[in-house]
Amino acid sequence: MKKTKRLKKIAENLDANKQYDLNEGLKLIKDNSTAKFDESIDVVFKLNLDPKYQDQNIREVVQMPEGLGKKIKVAVIANSTKHEDASKAGADYVGADDLVDEIKKGKTDFDICIATPDMMAKVGQLGKILGPKGLMPNPKLGTVTQDVAKAVKNAKNGQVEIKLDKAGIMHTVIGKASFSLEKLGSNFSALYSAVKSAKPSGAKGSYIKGLYLSSTQGLSVEISLSSLV
Repeated sequence: MKKTKRLKKIAENLDANKQYDLNEGLKLIKDNSTAKFDESIDVVFKLNLDPKYQDQNIREVVQMPEGLGKKIKVAVIANSTKHEDASKAGADYVGADDLVDEIKKGKTDFDICIATPDMMAKVGQLGKILGPKGLMPNPKLGTVTQDVAKAVKNAKNGQVEIKLDKAGIMHTVIGKASFSLEKLGSNFSALYSAVKSAKPSGAKGSYIKGLYLSSTQGLSVEISLSSLV
């Protein structure tokens, strides 16, 4: 990354060779989020896992207790008996075959798609559209369910999906730079606990190899794992 004047100034405040404790690291990243918009605060885990093996993979959702600081648009594909529940819970789009048809025509301006089990045969037709965007409903992620109201409320209140890339890296967000340190710390604690609990049966040796914090247009700092024990 070519360093701009802004990044060079940020770099003066960070020690690339130091491992920071969590509170110090969060404060540094928050204080140095100087872009002209409310940057996201990102967390990267380097895990000692190879996702090509089923027993070394992770994919689930984590509820952020302090939310994510952004409006989440939710689509619900369900039969008519669930439409009122979904709408009352705050779903932005609710429908059955009509919504499936709209998505086929290119309507994908939502962040999360929820479906009832009886609609999955129809939803399966949307795999090539929703799949590449990470929007395909999945029972493991709580987005294929009969309780659409609960699923919508959880989505609206802030959820993140945790999953590995091909290199065993997990990347997600814990909020915005405008969040207080207490809120960022609360969300981080929920995420860290979930990652530890999700340790796969096939994990060997040291599970978490590295942990880094950054902002959308900032630099990163490494967090000392020993400070989290």
